[in-house]
Amino acid sequence: MKKMLLMRVDLITIFPDYFSPLNLSLFGKAQEAKLIEVKVHDLRTFTADKHKTVDDAPYGGGPGMVMSPVIWGEAIDSVLAQATIKPVLIVPTPSGQVFNQELAQKLSNQEHLVFINGRYEGIDSRVVQHYQDSNKFSEVLEISIGDYVLAGGEVASLVILEATSRLINGVLGNEDSVSDDSFAPGSMQNLLEGPIYTRPPVWRDLNVPEVLTSGDHGKISQWRKEKALERTKKFRPDLDSK
Repeated sequence: MKKMLLMRVDLITIFPDYFSPLNLSLFGKAQEAKLIEVKVHDLRTFTADKHKTVDDAPYGGGPGMVMSPVIWGEAIDSVLAQATIKPVLIVPTPSGQVFNQELAQKLSNQEHLVFINGRYEGIDSRVVQHYQDSNKFSEVLEISIGDYVLAGGEVASLVILEATSRLINGVLGNEDSVSDDSFAPGSMQNLLEGPIYTRPPVWRDLNVPEVLTSGDHGKISQWRKEKALERTKKFRPDLDSK
């Protein structure tokens, strides 16, 4: 039986080659299996001048350049013209809501995601305002992947897509893998994943913990929970308090 397309992803950028990693690993296999369809659009193809200019000086002065709403509007409308449903618009920005596993899970259930990847000082704010008001998207999400600034939105889009795509049914070879993830919902929610081991049982004088080779699944489960708690208290005490 042919697998049904579960998600379409459109990415608009001035650096289309930035998204070549999407042809690798799980995401690449998901495309080959026709579970995910990806289209990358070069923003500069929507410019009207010979220099393919996408930015201009900011109103009010200040350093850097701001990306033109005119060009972005043309590009986004072009993607919308090909959409069969109202997509979700994702705007990577350090001033957005913080990305987490809960949001990744939400996005994994969407059929169509559109990412607009800003550069320089960012995209003219009227672009987000317009599409929030226009009802052309089912939702407009400004998303940050952390409290730092990148040179552009492409890396953030890759992070969001990597975290989201692995939660789509059929993408992972073992669907149970996500249940043991750090931040996965369930009994270990809000805990970081503890240490993991494989063969050989001894490596450079370091032994695999004896409990993991005992065959006692109850003790193994308890040990993993204890180690997860220890790691969470050490690295993310804010999570342990939730």
